[in-house]
Amino acid sequence: YQSTESRCRSPTISGLAQAAGVNVETISFYQRRGLLAEPAKPLSGIRRYGEAEVARVQFIRAAQRIGLTLDEIAQLLQLDDGTRCSEARAIVQHKLADVRQRLQDLQRIETMLTQLVDRCASRGGTVSCPLIDALRPNASFQEEP
Repeated sequence: YQSTESRCRSPTISGLAQAAGVNVETISFYQRRGLLAEPAKPLSGIRRYGEAEVARVQFIRAAQRIGLTLDEIAQLLQLDDGTRCSEARAIVQHKLADVRQRLQDLQRIETMLTQLVDRCASRGGTVSCPLIDALRPNASFQEEP
């Protein structure tokens, strides 16, 4: 049971959003996704949140900033008892492998785009743009090894 005084100091959804640095719609979205529990509605009709909910929203935001999806975050939140570190590590290792693969893909794309720009610069003033020609179907542009 919470006293009237402590309930009044507990933030509403807008106070939670402000304390966590997000907007109210974000809190509602997290609740719909099951990442954040919605407190029971008391007789006063105003739901109140505590420090645990602020910390949970901040955790979710921090996890999103490092690239974790909401599904991955949900998995981590289920492991929050502190005894299943190896399972949490496996989730993050999988994300790391994905990030490394995307970096390789981006480096390959960078190389191809650099080659296209170089072709375009070397043939300046021609009627046919080599960059546009290279992107047409059946173009002879090949990725260099």
